[in-house]
Amino acid sequence: MIAAVFSDTHTNVARMLRAVRETRPDALVHLGDHDRDAEILRREFPDIPLFSVSGNCDLASLTPLVTIAELGGVRAFLCHGHQYGVDWGDLSRLAWAAQERDCPLALFGHTHRAELRTMGGVTLLNPGTAGKGRELSWATVEVFPNGGFACRIHRFE
Repeated sequence: MIAAVFSDTHTNVARMLRAVRETRPDALVHLGDHDRDAEILRREFPDIPLFSVSGNCDLASLTPLVTIAELGGVRAFLCHGHQYGVDWGDLSRLAWAAQERDCPLALFGHTHRAELRTMGGVTLLNPGTAGKGRELSWATVEVFPNGGFACRIHRFE
């Protein structure tokens, strides 16, 4: 099972759509800024399950700030990250929130910087920005039949 993970698209959806077409993932994740871009994913790929959260630029959004997604049997904590102070580089609040919900994986955005690290037994993955910034990126999460998973950051060219 492979999930494609995007964040901070800021209405620049062409790269994201191309990545989905090329990868053909089993699930899609959009981590906010702009949650309307997640709706474009839903329209373009109606047969692929989509999990999304709203970000700090998604004013008056009906999309939740936080959700738990089952990705091939792995519980993933999804948020944009701004409410956990990720922009200051301290991911401990995010790791704790994922631990509290029994999620070994936390997916977040907001900083526009791709990042992959483990803290307190939680894998923390930020796919970076697919829309605005110097280094544009996205990520995949591959879940194996034994319940293990691997995360990978991909750069857009």
